[in-house]
Amino acid sequence: MKISGTKDHKNGRDRKRQYRQAVFGTAVFLMALMLTACMSEKREASETEDAAQETMVIGFSQLGNESDWRIANTESMEDTFTEEAGYELLMDDARQSQEKQIAAIRNFILREVDYIVLAPVVVSGWEEVLAEARDAGVPLIVMDRRVETEDDSLYTAWVGSDMKAEGERAVQWLEEYLKEQGREEEEISIVHIQGSLNSSAQLGRTAGLDEGLAAHRNWKLAARECGEFTQAKAYEVMRDILKVTRKVDVVYCENDNEAFGVMEALDEAGLTYGKDGDVILISFDATEAGLTACMEGLINLNVECNPLHGPRVEKIISMLEAGETPPKESYVEETVFEPEMLTEELI
Repeated sequence: MKISGTKDHKNGRDRKRQYRQAVFGTAVFLMALMLTACMSEKREASETEDAAQETMVIGFSQLGNESDWRIANTESMEDTFTEEAGYELLMDDARQSQEKQIAAIRNFILREVDYIVLAPVVVSGWEEVLAEARDAGVPLIVMDRRVETEDDSLYTAWVGSDMKAEGERAVQWLEEYLKEQGREEEEISIVHIQGSLNSSAQLGRTAGLDEGLAAHRNWKLAARECGEFTQAKAYEVMRDILKVTRKVDVVYCENDNEAFGVMEALDEAGLTYGKDGDVILISFDATEAGLTACMEGLINLNVECNPLHGPRVEKIISMLEAGETPPKESYVEETVFEPEMLTEELI
């Protein structure tokens, strides 16, 4: 019995020892799991924090979506400043309102974005809000249309087209075209459909035509109305013009959408236009639809205005990030298109 009791006691000690070892091993395993989980959480938090730090936030105030050109311009920005490329693009559609653009810029400043990009609806009235962005240390890049300020330190850089040069190209082409037709001395009646008033596109393209009118006494301005860069408004004003006069030799439209509206009005009035028509049709922007119409002979001349500014804005930002000073003004190289120059492949 004694031997048996000693054996049972020994077996009990062995079981307790095994139990303590199992408990200890389990505790060590659980502690290791907890430590691993904690380190994983810290690593994930660190990675998230690093990703947040690497993401560059761009505030973009777009003036609207009034035309095919504007839509392509917006798409260029969206395609460039993607999450995959390390950006967060905050875009605000101002719907042709300068007040909304000013409010958007102030909101971007409050949100402490890294950069602000402004496509201004008009040229004037920006000094106060641009000064606020500068004082907050937020670089502001003006894109497409221009701003007029006495102090150009209010914005970091501008990239876009020379709108006056575009108008001058159109006038030069018209001079040569009329000469080829033997009409250089003939009285030429011109209808001018302007874009949104006080925008740099309207001001530049109007200035180009005005210089042409001043240089040619036989060029007569039959009518000048604002088409707001839209097809609907251009159709409306052209329809009303044709109620007053049908003596129209040239229609100078400040963008493609206006040209489409003018075509509608001319069709209703039974007037032909384009390469084989009686009315010479000049347009600007060279959108896909505009170039297609030009290739088909419906538009005599389409002056290029390139909307793909996303990569150009990114280049400016990359220079700033590298500590470099970008050019204050960057002009886009552009050309003009006639029907004979165009193919589907080129478009």
